[in-house]
Amino acid sequence: MPIIVNLDVMLAKRKISLTELSEMVNITTVNLSILKNNKAKAIRFSTLDAICKALSCQPGDILEYIEDESGTG
Repeated sequence: MPIIVNLDVMLAKRKISLTELSEMVNITTVNLSILKNNKAKAIRFSTLDAICKALSCQPGDILEYIEDESGTG
């Protein structure tokens, strides 16, 4: 999938654990882990909003587009 979630990078930059973020945004660690490990198929804007507020970042700091090598991405 050409959309990469860099949640782990932002967590490291902010020195916040996944558990701490989970408590801050009221989302289970399991759901955040799925997102962090690029296993999620979608993300709600409300979830993205909560994460960005908690980490004081922009959506572009978390989400990255990488063009598919086949060019069909």
